[in-house]
Formats: sequence, structure tokens, C-alpha cells
Amino acid sequence: MEFFGYLASIFIGLILGLLGGGGSILSIPILVYLFHIEPVQASAYSLFIVGVTSLAGAIPKYRQHLVNVRTGIMFGIPSIFSIFCTRKWVLPAIPDIIFTTGDFVFTKRLLVLGLFAVLMILAAVPMIRGRKKFTSDNQRFRTFLVIIEGSVIGFLTGLVGAGGGFLIIPALVLLTALPFKTAVGTSLFIISINSLMGFVGDLMNFEMDWPLLLSISGLAIGGIVIGNYFSNHIASSKLKIAFGWVTLFMGCYILFREINF
Repeated sequence: MEFFGYLASIFIGLILGLLGGGGSILSIPILVYLFHIEPVQASAYSLFIVGVTSLAGAIPKYRQHLVNVRTGIMFGIPSIFSIFCTRKWVLPAIPDIIFTTGDFVFTKRLLVLGLFAVLMILAAVPMIRGRKKFTSDNQRFRTFLVIIEGSVIGFLTGLVGAGGGFLIIPALVLLTALPFKTAVGTSLFIISINSLMGFVGDLMNFEMDWPLLLSISGLAIGGIVIGNYFSNHIASSKLKIAFGWVTLFMGCYILFREINF
């Protein structure tokens, strides 16, 4: 199973490079079901893998002038604060068994993977519907809404270890009036900052398997180089629909598996 895990790691970067998000949709299932890592620790590993990979993907986007650093920092500051607090204090404070009712036991594992599965399903719907690229007539930078959105995304990122690209891209377009391609590049920049800062909050909570982390990250970086190359040569609309169905299936599978675990 580890062989398939390493092979699948390439697709973490490939999806990030092509779509500007979605890497964590693959990374957490890969870590939990192929490498058999406990979900909360897998979310920490996912933050590092997605963070390093997104940073590698943001660099060529920046060279193409498709990263708005100022907007990324403005969006990232409340998000960084939220994710760091969530990983450092909120997540460790959640008990392993949250509550029981009859034969049903609601555990921390079910909370993390269940919420992650719901986010996957919500992310899959607009991809399957083939929604066109987000556009906005707004020409103003809505600072207050950016702060709120960044804080919420930071909390979700901290809780489940997901980068939140599927939420960040439309937020950037609608709240900061960035063009779609610039929003994709800026999203990679924000995801890298959020994920790596969230991982810093985990360094004192978990013992890290650095050889595994670096191996998966290296493969994912190779994937994002490929994804960045093909993003300039192929239309991503059909890929989004196909990936949406994969995401929907995986989300439903995780939810079903964990509820009936």
C-alpha cells in the first residue's frame, strides 16, 4: 500500500498546479488509508506537504506576475493567527471521545475526518457542475470581509489540515477583485503560508516522521512542476469535472467508512 501512497503523492502536486487548490483533498486520504497514519497526525503531515508543495508552485506563478503578494499577506494574516491557535490549543483540547449515545461513539477521529469529508463533498459540487471561472464586478478591496473569510478558512485549515484553496480562490475574486488567474497564483501563496504556519503549531505536539514527510513532499513538488507546465497548455474545465467526481466519491467513502468504522 505504501507504494501506491508514494505514487499517489505525485497527484497532490499535480492537482495543485492545475487547479490552484485541492491538494489536501488527496493528501489526507493518502496518509490515513495508504500510510495508515492516525487522522489528527495526518492533518499535521498534510499541512507540511501541502504547504511546501504550494510554495514550490507559487514561485513560478510569481515570476509570471500571477501572485499579488500584498493581497496574499492581507488575507493571510488573520488566517495565520486563526490556524496557529487552532492547531496549538483548540485541536489538542478536543477529547478523543467527544460524546456517546447508545452504541454510537462520536470520536475526535470522526470529527476530523467527518468534517473533512463534508468539505470534500461541498468542494465537489461546483466542480461537477462545471461552474465557469468566478468573476466579480466589485472593484473594492473589502477589508472587513477579507479578515472574516481569512479567519474562518484558517480555523477550518487548522481543524482538518486542508489548505482551503476551493474557498480561497472565489473569496479572492469576489472580495479583492483579483483576476481569476492571479487569484489562483495568490491562492497557492496563501495556502503555503497558512499550512506551514499551522504546521509550526504542531511541532511541539507530534513526533514527525521526517523521511516520510520529505519523500512525499518531494514527489508532490514534482507533480506541481508538471501541473504548472500543463496548466498553460490544456483547458482545466474537463479536468475539474472529473476531479469533482473523484472528490465526491472519496468524500462519501470517507464519511461512510468512518461512521461505520
